[in-house]
Amino acid sequence: MDADNPTCPQHLNWSTYPAMKFTLDTSTGQRVLKAEGQIDEDVAARLSQALKDNAPIDEIWLRSPGGVARAGNEAGKVIRASGIPTRIPGGWACFSACNFMFMGGAIRFVDPGGLFVVHMFTHVADKQAVKQELSKGADATIGLIGDVEQDSALLASEDNDFLIRMGVSRKLLTEVMYKQKAVEDGDADKSTRRCLTAAEALKYNVANAQ
Repeated sequence: MDADNPTCPQHLNWSTYPAMKFTLDTSTGQRVLKAEGQIDEDVAARLSQALKDNAPIDEIWLRSPGGVARAGNEAGKVIRASGIPTRIPGGWACFSACNFMFMGGAIRFVDPGGLFVVHMFTHVADKQAVKQELSKGADATIGLIGDVEQDSALLASEDNDFLIRMGVSRKLLTEVMYKQKAVEDGDADKSTRRCLTAAEALKYNVANAQ
């Protein structure tokens, strides 16, 4: 297990493609669209095209380290409109913005060994950029804080609305996601990720089928 994130394995299999790649796999006897890699700005449009080019699709399998939060939400809406089930297969990990793509499935499977991994979103992960803004003085600092607060509130509201529309418990946000540390600091607790257990995935209706 990961010493810093004890609910998760040391190594997460979430694909390293710099932009999400969509490939058709028929090896299981089903027509599966594999969605693997980082979630980039135009992922929703490329997903729509992949669904059209490879129709019909029986399931969408997800393996991703996340990426652009709002793009993940938009891709999740594309999946919901398609009515296609989503799955995190055993050994695969779906993190951050990938969560919202996955939750777009009207029917959602997290297989044994599959990992639905959450964290607290942050707009200040680039510490060097923040330090540069702080060095500009009080006015720039106040402006930065104001921008961060405003966009964080908007994104939190969008996430809340998304979960309601997808039939996922909003407690996933308040009891799990928003309780994670946004960034590592000097404290002994360095955990910034949480891997849901199978029971938690069912409790919050993240997985609604087995």
